[in-house]
Amino acid sequence: MASNQECLLENGNLVNDTREEEEEVNHHHGKTARQMSASSLRRKSDPSLAAGVQNRHLRQLLVNLQVVLFGTKLSVLLPTIPLSIIAVCYGFGKPWIFALSLLAITLLAERISFLTEQISYYTGPTVGGLLNATFGNATELIIAISALSQNNIALLKYSLLGSVLSNLLLVLGTSLFCGGLANLRGEQKFERRQANVNSLLLLLGTFCHMLPMLLRYAGDSAVAADQTLQISRAFSIVMLLSYTAFLFFQLWTHHGYFESQQVSEVDGDEDVQEDAAEVGFWSGFAWLFVVTTITALLSEYVVGTIEDASRSWGLSVSFLSLILVPILGNAAEHAGSIIFALKNKLDISLAVSLGSATQIAMFVVPCCAVVGWIMGVNMDLNFNLIETVSFALAVITAAFALQDGTSHYVKGLVLILCYIVIGICFFVYETPLDRTNK
Repeated sequence: MASNQECLLENGNLVNDTREEEEEVNHHHGKTARQMSASSLRRKSDPSLAAGVQNRHLRQLLVNLQVVLFGTKLSVLLPTIPLSIIAVCYGFGKPWIFALSLLAITLLAERISFLTEQISYYTGPTVGGLLNATFGNATELIIAISALSQNNIALLKYSLLGSVLSNLLLVLGTSLFCGGLANLRGEQKFERRQANVNSLLLLLGTFCHMLPMLLRYAGDSAVAADQTLQISRAFSIVMLLSYTAFLFFQLWTHHGYFESQQVSEVDGDEDVQEDAAEVGFWSGFAWLFVVTTITALLSEYVVGTIEDASRSWGLSVSFLSLILVPILGNAAEHAGSIIFALKNKLDISLAVSLGSATQIAMFVVPCCAVVGWIMGVNMDLNFNLIETVSFALAVITAAFALQDGTSHYVKGLVLILCYIVIGICFFVYETPLDRTNK
């Protein structure tokens, strides 16, 4: 009898193990590479801290508070959120408001990624992928909409361009460099087909930015300005359609390009495995709304104080919006990308950097042009000569670096140096935005 029970128990364990493995695979298919990258900075919360509370709703609220507010290593930045609001209410110096708000957005961007991941536990991989496509670069989109509402088109363009450049050159370059150092005597391999698809979309984005810029030199400036705006709006629709086709390609027809190798890489990695969702479905949506609202408020502070911070610190507005804001805005995701490259999981790092660059260039930028069209704001795709050439060179350089499906530290070093060169250029070069600020 005992032996029969033992046998049943063993069979039961085998069945449970099999089910757990299937659930784990399905779970990883529901998580995007960018969510796994951001998860490297998270930490488990202890639910026993709220176990003594008798009221069920209050206990659940306390657990959610603990998970959302302290479930990350970036929770050390939590005081910057109330400090930013206090600084505005009591009229502190605007450079302080800018610095505090930007640090707070660094934390909130990671929390938006976390909450999107929690919701995707309940929705499945397809809807989870669509949520990630919507909220993956929520901070950039919120800052851009805030700048658009204040008719600060130049700041909007610099912040979005800076996000693309930082992902293509700094994040990708640092990942390749660190991964190359971790495999000093050899080469790292990655899924080339995924990189090729993203590179093609970015090249399409380069076309859509180059032609409106060149149109300015083709004829009368007054006529060209109106034509540039019309062409930009038409190109924005084309870019949004191409990004929609890319999502269909990524989530339905060719999802194996983007998931199969990532799932095999993270299988058995304790750093990214999670047993279950830590936040409920409707709680996740509620917290996502709260965090997004706070991010929108702080983005208003950043946009409204960046010019004062520029004058106070002696740095140009273009340099702050092109270099500093993008780096801090997605610091958690960037750090996770580098960590995975060090673990020889380069496909995840590439999905983070290329995925973010593609989403900003092909979704966020045309969205801003269309929203500006609706709001009556003349937002075009002409990012000026130096800025557009920098974007085009970054896309071409990254595409060349990834064309053969292998990587070593020299490729990463070259991408980092390209980013430094662009940073020096905008540190010295006085843009029209900087002249207006002076």
